[in-house]
Amino acid sequence: MKRFWDTVTLVRVEAGYHVQLDGKPMNLPTGTRLVVGPHALAEAIATEWRDAGGGKGGEMSYADTPLTRLAGTAQERIAPNPLPTVDAIARYGETDMLCYRATAPRPLVERQMREWQPWLDWATATYDAPLRVGEGIAYVNQHKDSIAALRRAVASYDAYALAGLGIAVPSLGSLVLGLALAEGALDAERAHALGALEELFEVEQWGEDYEGEARRRNVGIDIALAERFIRLSR
Repeated sequence: MKRFWDTVTLVRVEAGYHVQLDGKPMNLPTGTRLVVGPHALAEAIATEWRDAGGGKGGEMSYADTPLTRLAGTAQERIAPNPLPTVDAIARYGETDMLCYRATAPRPLVERQMREWQPWLDWATATYDAPLRVGEGIAYVNQHKDSIAALRRAVASYDAYALAGLGIAVPSLGSLVLGLALAEGALDAERAHALGALEELFEVEQWGEDYEGEARRRNVGIDIALAERFIRLSR
């Protein structure tokens, strides 16, 4: 789309806020009018469009406005029926990365125990959801009560937080880390480091490669976006 607006403003409506470009309410790509509930998120989206439209001419897309994209996802895809999103996110608890430990080398085994186990303990204390740990890649069958408790935790979030978790949890490979991020127990940088623990260990041993570094950087951007979106929606 073309960048050609001069002003970006917020207008209060019954369900939240409209972001207006030159006095016209913004529509999502589907044609639906965007309505943002939380004021802080609406302000951030307005700022996003002010920055994106900081000059006449040029092309832009919704990739340039990630907060808007997530708000649209929350409004159109999640809010009407959150259950499929809850199920998709909660399913990560069945194969949470933190539960699959290396058998060697010893420094990696010790690092996983030191860095990952406290977050499984956190899940036990916070949600009464103890998770079993296994070695290698063999499937670990988790107790149904723990999985049910984690699903209830996911289901307690609104559409905005679910939109953020829908990015964070797959990026981290861990429902537990995603929930800790959503609850503010972890920040994005630390969560990313925990999610990439094995990869970073290999970098220490063998050195970095460009593709791996670029991939981690993009994952880090996604996790930071998810954290910011959830925080703004509170």
